Amino acid sequence: MVAFASSLDQAGPMARSALDCALLLSAMAGPDLDRDSTSLDLPATNYAIDLIASSAGNTLATGPKGLKNLRIGLPTQFFGAGCAPDVLAAVRAALAEFEKLGATLVDVDLPLTELSIPVYYVIAPAEASSNLSRFDGVRYGHRAAHYTDLNDMYKKSRSEGFGDEATRRIMIGTYVLSHGYYDAYYLKAQKIRRLIAEDFQKAFTQCDIIAGPVSPTVAWKLGEKSDDPVASYLADIYTLSSSLAGLPGMSVPAGFGAHGLPVGLQLIGNYFREAQLLGTAHQFQLATDWHLRHPADY
Repeated sequence: MVAFASSLDQAGPMARSALDCALLLSAMAGPDLDRDSTSLDLPATNYAIDLIASSAGNTLATGPKGLKNLRIGLPTQFFGAGCAPDVLAAVRAALAEFEKLGATLVDVDLPLTELSIPVYYVIAPAEASSNLSRFDGVRYGHRAAHYTDLNDMYKKSRSEGFGDEATRRIMIGTYVLSHGYYDAYYLKAQKIRRLIAEDFQKAFTQCDIIAGPVSPTVAWKLGEKSDDPVASYLADIYTLSSSLAGLPGMSVPAGFGAHGLPVGLQLIGNYFREAQLLGTAHQFQLATDWHLRHPADY
C-alpha cells in the first residue's frame, strides 16, 4: 500500500502503487475557487502520464535513465539511535536501489525534528477542538437517544460520539487555546512550525527529495500501546515535521523487518513537486516488488 499526504493531517493508505496515487491526485488536482476560497489557482495536472509512459519503457520526466541526477537527502536526525536496526537495514537497502537507478545520496540536516512532536500535538488538538465543536448532536454527528434537556443532549452526544483519543485531543486543544495559555502554547508552536518549514527549505537547496524511515519500529501488536498515548505520539517523530511544513510526502513499502512485518520508506518533496515525488516512487516500484508482497510472503 502507498500513503500520500500534503497537509497537517496524517494520511492512511490511499493506493497500491505510486501510479495509482498519481491517478487519484490527477482526479483531485486543480482549483475550486467557486467553492473553496483556500484553493490555489493552479492548473490541473496529469500526474500519471509520465508514469504510464515509463512503465511502457519510455522516458520519465526525472531523467533519461531511471533517476539520473536526482539528489536524495538523508536527514541525520532520521537515522540515529532511536531507529530500530531492522528498520534501518530495510531503509538502507531501499536507498541502495535508488543509487542503482542513478540517484545520489546526500546528508542533510533538519535540526528541529525532535520539536515536531510537541508542536504537532499542540496545533493538531487545537484544530480538533475548534473543528469538532460543530459535532453537537444538533446539526452534525451522533445524537444520544436519551436525554433530559438540550444541555444533557450535548453532553451525552459528545461523550458517546467521541472515543478516548478524540476526547483527549479536544481537551488538550481547548486548554492550549484558552485565555492565558494561547500565547504560551499555541502561538509559540506556530512560530516553531515556521522554523521547521524553513529548515526544509534549507535542506532542499542541497537535494531534490528527502527520504527516511516512516516509523522508528515496525508495527506494534494490535492494542499494544492503547494505554500509552505518549508512545504512540513518539512513533510519529519522522513524519510530523513534513506535515507541519505542509510538504507533499508519501510512504512506500521498502522491505520487511522484525517478525516479517513491513517497513515503510518515507519520501518528501518540495512544494508543488508532486510529479517528481511520484516519479521517484514509481521508478523504485518498477525496480522492486515490495509493494506487491505481503508479510506472509516473506
